Amino acid sequence: MRWWDIDPVLRMERELFPEDAWSRGMFWSELAHARGPGATRRYLVAEADGRLVGYAGLVTSGEQADVQTIAVARDHWGTGLGARLLTELLRAATAFECAEVLLECRVDNTRAQRLYERFGFEPIGFRRGYYQPGNVDALVMRLTDPSTSVPGTERGTDNHG
Repeated sequence: MRWWDIDPVLRMERELFPEDAWSRGMFWSELAHARGPGATRRYLVAEADGRLVGYAGLVTSGEQADVQTIAVARDHWGTGLGARLLTELLRAATAFECAEVLLECRVDNTRAQRLYERFGFEPIGFRRGYYQPGNVDALVMRLTDPSTSVPGTERGTDNHG
């Protein structure tokens, strides 16, 4: 994701998450930490036929990564795009040498929960009222050793080929 992606990302963000959409400033702040030698973020977009159809982001701190967002345009649901975006985030977590990945997911978003479970994420708790203003709880999920969930990223292997 680059600065020129922010406008189409915001349009999709507001369509998919109308109650708790991120602001332009939040995306700019995240991208400010996604480049250079001290980068702690990885944000990416997916395009089809010249149109943005998905985006995802990850933040790292030490040996822990957090999935900040994954979004797929409704007309691309069920195509495997969410899994491809998550795969790239887990590749990034492995490159950042993270030992675990955490995420929050709306308790009513069972589609996303099933995706995360397929990758080995396990529920570890709840955050009451996490999503505002709707006051929706978040399910907290954790994946230990993300390198084992993505083919070709096992620790100690050369995946530059």
